[in-house]
Amino acid sequence: MPFLSQKEVLNLKLGCIRLPELRILALNLGISKRGTATKIIKKILEERPNEELIDEFIKQKYAERIKERRAVISDEDLRRELLKVKTFSWGVVQGQLDRKIQAEYVRRFVRYDNLLRNVEAGLYEEVTNYVVCSWFNHWTTVLIEEHISSHQRVIPTLKNVKGVDIFFDGQPFDLKVTYLPRDYDSDYAVASPRELAVWMYENQGAQRFGAENRLFVVLLERGEPERSWELKRDFSLVFQKIDDFFDEAAVSRGDEIVFTFGRKTYTAVAKVLIITK
Repeated sequence: MPFLSQKEVLNLKLGCIRLPELRILALNLGISKRGTATKIIKKILEERPNEELIDEFIKQKYAERIKERRAVISDEDLRRELLKVKTFSWGVVQGQLDRKIQAEYVRRFVRYDNLLRNVEAGLYEEVTNYVVCSWFNHWTTVLIEEHISSHQRVIPTLKNVKGVDIFFDGQPFDLKVTYLPRDYDSDYAVASPRELAVWMYENQGAQRFGAENRLFVVLLERGEPERSWELKRDFSLVFQKIDDFFDEAAVSRGDEIVFTFGRKTYTAVAKVLIITK
């Protein structure tokens, strides 16, 4: 995704608001709330509203969602729950669980009792590990994304739109909270984050391919990369690094990268924050 103009960004911001909230925004701006989302957005753009008012509205609605999540479980309680995870081992490769079940259990055993014994002896632990790792990654990412989206220079989205999670310094970004790829040289990554971004674009899975702008938050325990998952729940450090980054970073055309995927060339705006310990 190339650099977008201010009008294009505003249009995209409005498109990332759910219709019920879009109707409320229209009323706040003195604009008719009638019609489809497309018609309401068109009317808002024609009025050339103060974009700061729209940003404030979005951030207020996002803050209400965080409040709703905290009513279910507070930040402190969620952090305590995440500390209960003692090991981090997927057991099975992501996306291949069904294939493993079919090949190693469903099609292998013909006796019911043998099937149950082997499931209990092997598959149960692997599935448990897989679920725990998925759960850990999900909720640590929730806390990190909520913290990023609450930063004063960040505007979050209010509905899921492919390729857009936040707006930062006037541009849209898909937010990726991840670990350093296995076997990727950590010293080179820290020294050349731009090359790391190119590598991650070029080595993404074909089924999830995207050329949208991306902001990578990479967690890295430099001495022991296999323990980077523990760094992800060190929220005091992670949040401080995030705040430092968003306080100082800027987005410019110098952040554009060119990468190749499937014999085609793409351009995207990429920012990389590597959090190390």
